[in-house]
Amino acid sequence: MKAARAKTPRRPALKKPSNPSLKDPVGVYCRVRPLSRPDQECCIEVINETTVQIHPPEGYRIFRNGEYRETQYSFKEVFGTLVVQKELFDVVAKPLVEDLIRGKNGLLFTYGVTGSGKTHTMTGSPGDGGLLPRCLDMIFNSIGPFQAKRFVFKLDDKNGVDVQCEVDALLERQKRDAMPVPKTPSGKRQIDPEFADMINVQDHCKVEEVDEDNVYGVFVSYIEIYNNYIYDLLEEAPFEPIKPKWNNCNTPVRNGDFIPPQSKILREDQNHNMYVTGCTEVEVKSTEEAFEVFWRGQKKRRIANTQLNRESSRSHSVFIIKLAQAPLDADGDNVLQEKEQITLSQLSLVDLAGSERTNRTKAEGNRLREAGNINQSLMTLRTCIEILRENQMYGTNKMVPYRDSKLTHLFKNYFDGEGKVRMIVCVNPKAEDYEESLQVMRFAEMTQEVEVARPVDRPLCGLTPGRRLRNQAFREELSRRLEMRGGPINGETEEQSVSEMFLQNFPPLPSCELLDVNDDQTLPKLIEVLEKRHKLRQMLSEEFAKNVLAFKTMLQEFDSSVISKENYIQGKLSEKEKTISGQKMELERLEKKIKTLEFKIDILEKTAVIYEEDKRNLQQELENKSQKLQRQASDKRRLEARLQGMVAETTMKWEKECERRVAAKQLEMQNKLWVKDEKLKQLKAIVTEPKNEKSEKPERPSRERDREKPVQRSVSPPPVPNAPPVRLRHRRSRSAGERWVDHKPPSNLPTETVMQPHVPHAITVAAASEKALAKCDKYMLTHQELASDGEIETKLIKGDVFKTRGGGQAVQFTEIETLKQESPTGRKRRSSPSNADPPEGAADSEWTDVETRCSVAVEMRAGSALGPGYQHHAQPKRRKP
Repeated sequence: MKAARAKTPRRPALKKPSNPSLKDPVGVYCRVRPLSRPDQECCIEVINETTVQIHPPEGYRIFRNGEYRETQYSFKEVFGTLVVQKELFDVVAKPLVEDLIRGKNGLLFTYGVTGSGKTHTMTGSPGDGGLLPRCLDMIFNSIGPFQAKRFVFKLDDKNGVDVQCEVDALLERQKRDAMPVPKTPSGKRQIDPEFADMINVQDHCKVEEVDEDNVYGVFVSYIEIYNNYIYDLLEEAPFEPIKPKWNNCNTPVRNGDFIPPQSKILREDQNHNMYVTGCTEVEVKSTEEAFEVFWRGQKKRRIANTQLNRESSRSHSVFIIKLAQAPLDADGDNVLQEKEQITLSQLSLVDLAGSERTNRTKAEGNRLREAGNINQSLMTLRTCIEILRENQMYGTNKMVPYRDSKLTHLFKNYFDGEGKVRMIVCVNPKAEDYEESLQVMRFAEMTQEVEVARPVDRPLCGLTPGRRLRNQAFREELSRRLEMRGGPINGETEEQSVSEMFLQNFPPLPSCELLDVNDDQTLPKLIEVLEKRHKLRQMLSEEFAKNVLAFKTMLQEFDSSVISKENYIQGKLSEKEKTISGQKMELERLEKKIKTLEFKIDILEKTAVIYEEDKRNLQQELENKSQKLQRQASDKRRLEARLQGMVAETTMKWEKECERRVAAKQLEMQNKLWVKDEKLKQLKAIVTEPKNEKSEKPERPSRERDREKPVQRSVSPPPVPNAPPVRLRHRRSRSAGERWVDHKPPSNLPTETVMQPHVPHAITVAAASEKALAKCDKYMLTHQELASDGEIETKLIKGDVFKTRGGGQAVQFTEIETLKQESPTGRKRRSSPSNADPPEGAADSEWTDVETRCSVAVEMRAGSALGPGYQHHAQPKRRKP
């Protein structure tokens, strides 16, 4: 038992795609239903055969601040409001039925919001059958004359099929006829008028190429997925057509009139395909019988009245058509009993419940719980499609959450490559369904990008084709001979007819009755006849011996020819065997060579991996050293700039000091000369002039007179754009996202600071261009200059970009940000008001003192920090005596 449990069942080769690279995208089609009333507002428009356009209704645009955005979605084909069911069937479902008869699986499901026409598309209406009855009609029109008798194919409980002999099938039919349970409907019974118009299809569509050497059997089952539970709609247990009442504990009310249905579970068969265990599968022989089975289950399906749909489906329904086919034997009379030759294919027709919003349906209680489960299962389907698309487009290997919902878990094999998948998106163009239709369109557009592996064709059985036709021709010839001979033909009658024909060649015997003793004529006549017969017998014997000898000679010749041919064939076989042995030796040699080359390839791959690792390490080391060199170069440039700034500052400082000292010395000498002149004048006045004469006292040279009037500093004009001024226009909304032109001249130096200006959504350029300005709303110029302390000062000049009347671009500057570096070890200067009185105890040697600097003359050249022509004079300080 342990060994049996440990053994893993192997998937047959025919179930696995032979070439996974051959993939087909999921076929998504769109069908637009007509409006209920001609005065309704429409939000969906068919552009062409593959494109629809959806636009928001008037009320939605008012609610969204007047935004108007039209969106187009493309599908494999779009069907407008005037399309008929036959055209939809020919394009979408007919290829799936052809694949079903050829032994391939198929999945077709309708998707859309509540009231978009999904059930009408799948089932149809009286006088206009949908996809389901047309699929059934096409199947039975194609395989009708080649169907096996009932119970020749027998489905097991493990999603497989067996073939029974004619005796076992006959016993099964007799047992079924003796049972008192209701029988499956027969094709000869009168059709229920409730659905008679739906299956009255006059097209007689059929598959052209059907394998006539096979026999076929059709089985149907019908299930629904309600609140994420699977129920069998064909189960004969008592079942209430309307959903049962539930109590406050969310359990069904148990009374004598109602027995709640038992939910089914999903299992995986030996080929890793999902199936519903214990599901009723009915063998049907005609379209009417199959659709009557479907209609019996349809009455049990859960529907309810909501605000959006009078008969809203509250569950996902799945109608499964299984087609079993097996080849005839070599005589074309009986079915082969080998299970490996049986092909079982299925077509799943799924009518999904519509997604809905509870605030629109006004659902409460059970309806609210049903809507939540419906939306959850559809959301799981959407999640699976998204992950499949992501895995295929980006090469990821994320796990697809099929098990989160019974719906996706049941059909996981189709998306893994076990069949063709097609989806019909049904939409209602009325304005009230705009938001729901928009979500459906987005999901459909994403589903088209998922690719499913193409299934392989089933293998041939290896028997001679045309067996059924030969058997049929033999039976017709046999019946014709029976009619000609007037009775049955068997071996005894043939032997009697040959013996009678042989005896008719002999002469007739005369009468052997002796009536008189003296009769001497009867015996001589009898002797004469017997002698003639004896001679004739001898002639026949001699002829027979001659024929036997001739036949023996022919046999000997034939044997000799056969022996010669056998010898020739043996010689050829020996030659072929030698050739085959030589080819085997060559194959062995090539295999050894392949193994040697594979070993070398492994070594080379390992060596390549080592070299690649070394290459990556060296590249990383090179990048690190390059970054280190760049940092050192940047530090060197910064140090050079700082040294240049310090040299310039020191030079300027000493120039100012020298000028201050020269000015002070000149003033001192002028004072001394004035004093001497004053003394000489007084002495001269005493000597030459009379004492009563009033002399004029000369004025002392003053700083106020010697000081030149300061020239006003010229103010540089603010930066303005080169383009002519333009009329300001309304700026674009910030909700759309601002984009910047980051103008960084190539002469700028990298500052290597921690805090760097970062502008999101920016286009970095070295020189401003009209093309870059046309794409952006903001402009920023990064300008660097050398500060007085030797550090680099960065200015960010910002502005808004506007369009000019001539079609060009203009920039209006709005603000300037200054970014400055400062060394923590540098000298800090003190500042004081320019009109402060100098203290009397300050020393002349401290030239950095504010008062000392204010008392000396400072003259700035053009381009200095204080502006061109700025002059200041002050009286030098005098030391206390």
